[in-house]
Amino acid sequence: MSKLQFFEMRAEQLTTLYDSTFTKKEAIKTGEKLVQEVLDNGDVSILELTCNLVRLQEVIATAVTELRKHLPIEKTEIYGVTFTPTNGGNTVNYSDDEIYRTIKSDLDARTEQLKMAQKQDTFDAYGNQVPKVSTTPRKDSIMIKF
Repeated sequence: MSKLQFFEMRAEQLTTLYDSTFTKKEAIKTGEKLVQEVLDNGDVSILELTCNLVRLQEVIATAVTELRKHLPIEKTEIYGVTFTPTNGGNTVNYSDDEIYRTIKSDLDARTEQLKMAQKQDTFDAYGNQVPKVSTTPRKDSIMIKF
């Protein structure tokens, strides 16, 4: 079997993988159940499973991104999934305004002063000591690259 035939077979399998009654909540529960079974059984290495799922996630995310380019531009509902096109609208270009740019520049400078004040005594342009402000911890995470 050639690589192309294999991928065509996989694409056909993906179109029938879940029926129209399979909900987002069920998808979430299925993922949680998969992990719990792996942890309970111990037959598969959690790191090896994670490696393969991360790769699969990238394949699926890329496929969905590519498919979105070919979807119809009208509201459609099929197999319990609703496709609703939206207009991207406009973004206001605040930086076109001179006053905005000046205030933004001052704010950026103050941000840098506040960051520096976390590590050392710092004074602003008027000779006032920049206070050491509080911090909020970020959630720990594990970076995965391949």
